[in-house]
Amino acid sequence: MTAAAASKNISQQTIVFAIFVLMFISFSIFLKGFFSAGNLLGLLQNVAILGILGLAMAVVVIGRGIDISMVAVLAVPAGLMLQLAQEGYPLSMALLAAVVIALVFGLINGWLIAFAEIPSLFTTLASGLFLAGLGQVAFFRLDVVQWSTSLDPISWMGRGTLLGVPMPVIMFAVVAVLVAFFLKKTRLGAFVYAVGDNPIGARTTGIPTRPLIVLQYVIAALIGAFAGMVMAASVNSMPTRIFNSTLIYDVILVVVLGGIGLSGGRGGVINVIIGTALIGTLLNGMTILDISYSAQNLIKGIILLVAILIDSFLNPRNEETAQQGDI
Repeated sequence: MTAAAASKNISQQTIVFAIFVLMFISFSIFLKGFFSAGNLLGLLQNVAILGILGLAMAVVVIGRGIDISMVAVLAVPAGLMLQLAQEGYPLSMALLAAVVIALVFGLINGWLIAFAEIPSLFTTLASGLFLAGLGQVAFFRLDVVQWSTSLDPISWMGRGTLLGVPMPVIMFAVVAVLVAFFLKKTRLGAFVYAVGDNPIGARTTGIPTRPLIVLQYVIAALIGAFAGMVMAASVNSMPTRIFNSTLIYDVILVVVLGGIGLSGGRGGVINVIIGTALIGTLLNGMTILDISYSAQNLIKGIILLVAILIDSFLNPRNEETAQQGDI
C-alpha cells in the first residue's frame, strides 16, 4: 500500500469516526429514549452481530471478492443446530453439523470462485439462494426455530454480561482480535493483502492464490455461522427467513463506509469497527424515529451508493484491477 493510499484510508476512517461521534451525541441529546440503558443494550447486541458479519466480509473484500451469501450462512447452520437439538440430538452432534455445513459451503464457494473462475458476486448470490432454499426445504419445520435447553451449555456466548459488557459484544471483540491477528501477523494474512492488491503479481511471486481464495471464503463462512450461533443464543431462536432481509446491505455498508476498498488490498479490523458503530447507531436512531422500513431502505441505499462512489475515488480501479476484480 502506498503512502498516499494509506493517507486517504486514514482520512476516511477519521471522517467516518467523527460522523459517528456527532451522530451519537446528537441522538443522545435530541432523540428521546436513545440514551436509555435498555436501548443502548439492544444497540450493542445488534451492532455485535452486524460487526461479526462485517469482519467476515472484510476478509473476503480485502482479497478482492464479495460474499452475498453471508446472511444465508448466518441463518442455516445455526438454525440446523437448533433444529437438531429440538429433535433430541446431542449438543456435540448438533454443533458439529452446523460447523460442517458452514465449512462445506465455504469450500464450495471458494472452489467455484478460485478454480471455476465464476465471479464472486454471481457465485455467492446463487449459493446463498441455494443454501437458504435447502434450509427451508430439508432442514426446518418452522420459519422460526426455537432454542432448546440442551444447547444451554453454549448459551453463554449470547447471554449475560462480562464486566458489564453484553456477551455478544465480547464475542465481536474476540473475533475482531482473531481476524486482526490473521490479517496482520500471519503470512497467510499478508498473502490476502497481496492477492487483493495485485493478483497477477502475487501469483508471479509464487503465492498460491487459488487455495488462498478458497481459504478466505471458508473463514468467512465459519465466522458467519458463528455470528448466527451468537444471535440464536441472544434471542433464544433463529428466524430462518432472515436471509430475505436487507441485512447483507448493512454488512456491505459497514465495510465500505469503514474504509475497506472494494478494489482489494486495503483496510482492516479497525475499519469494520468504525463502520459498525456508525451504521448500528444510524439504524437504531431511524428505528426510534419510527421511520418506515421502506424509507430506511431508501436512506441506506443512498448512503451505500454515495459510499461506493467515494470508494471509487479513494481506491480507483486501474485496467489490471478491472480485469481481475470480478466482484
